[in-house]
Amino acid sequence: MALAAGAARRGLAVKVGLPLIAALMAFLILVGMMAGFGGGSASAAGCEQPGLPADDGPNGDGRQSGDAMGGADKDLRATQVAHAKIIDEVAKEGKLPGRATLIALMTGLAESELRNLKGGDRDSVGIFQQRPSTGWGTPEQINDIKYATHMFFFGGDSGDPPGLTDVPWESLSLNDAAQKVQRSAFQDGYRSKETQARSIAQEAGIDLDRPGENHPAQPGKNGTNGGGGDRKDDGKDDKDPDEPRDCEQQGSGKPGKPGEPFHDGGAGWPNGVKNPLSTADAIRKAREEADSHRSQWYQRCLAFTSIMYGWNSSGTNFAIDHYQVVMPKEMRHDGDRNPPPGALMFWDTGHRAGHVAIYLGDGKIASNDIVTPGEISVVPATDIETKWSAKYLGWSPPYYPNGG
Repeated sequence: MALAAGAARRGLAVKVGLPLIAALMAFLILVGMMAGFGGGSASAAGCEQPGLPADDGPNGDGRQSGDAMGGADKDLRATQVAHAKIIDEVAKEGKLPGRATLIALMTGLAESELRNLKGGDRDSVGIFQQRPSTGWGTPEQINDIKYATHMFFFGGDSGDPPGLTDVPWESLSLNDAAQKVQRSAFQDGYRSKETQARSIAQEAGIDLDRPGENHPAQPGKNGTNGGGGDRKDDGKDDKDPDEPRDCEQQGSGKPGKPGEPFHDGGAGWPNGVKNPLSTADAIRKAREEADSHRSQWYQRCLAFTSIMYGWNSSGTNFAIDHYQVVMPKEMRHDGDRNPPPGALMFWDTGHRAGHVAIYLGDGKIASNDIVTPGEISVVPATDIETKWSAKYLGWSPPYYPNGG
């Protein structure tokens, strides 16, 4: 796809710098041998930066930080907004949720800056830089934005080339879902476009939290894999979607030993804990959200808890920071497995964000992504340990000192 075009245009500069680069590489290899490059720790080199895409974003509202404009001027921004509306229209016609639109916007921004290009790398054409030679259509068809978007979402009639709905996109990170369709040489090229895509969507009036009816290959829902067969529960696909999907942590994919059962505690909230909604209201809302099966909470665990208590955002970027940094020490109940109903329960998932859920009582929690990515489910609190191999940190009252 067109992500490779930049490299081709830089070919001359690369040739000029080859002698210097060769010398530099030789030096790096020597230093690498001394520092242990290529040893056991090298496997971490392919992991993304901590917190991406796992973080809940600035102010805990599910949005990531970054450049909202991506260098676009006023005219280009207007073009991007207009094209985003067309992309979302196709998603709505296909009964896809807003998350599908977000993936398409991120892809288009990386490939073409959301411009409808007449050419590109090799025979690539259009917003998604689809290639006629690999089955995406004729150049004229691909330059029709509606056609190109439909192909991006649904692929060819025979599944070749595959579209977004031909891959397990709802259980993948935004970047990896785009990569499954585009199959770019730059595998992480879409990740950095999320903030800009969200900004464009907001300007275009697009609801990226919109649920959809078309949820192909949605793991865990109604016990099926979306293709009509029973899902094989082998524990290999129960990783926390808040974690990078392409960066395996030690022990992930293997069910951990469950801890002691969780029981209801009788502790109340300190006087300083005040929320727009009561504990009873938050628990009721969380159960209603689970019953709705709305797919709008992907990677938004901290945002979910604060919204259930009536806030617009938690005011904290990461769930683990909310417990270990923001929460006063006297409110933290480290390792205590007797939380009162309505408490916030926290886990260390081995990555930057961590995880938080609302304790409903009777050993159950309301958690995002544990059964179906993007949805809230009511499950035993021990599932976070056994399915995600996470470490339980403790519980706290629903305290949001920075909530807004």
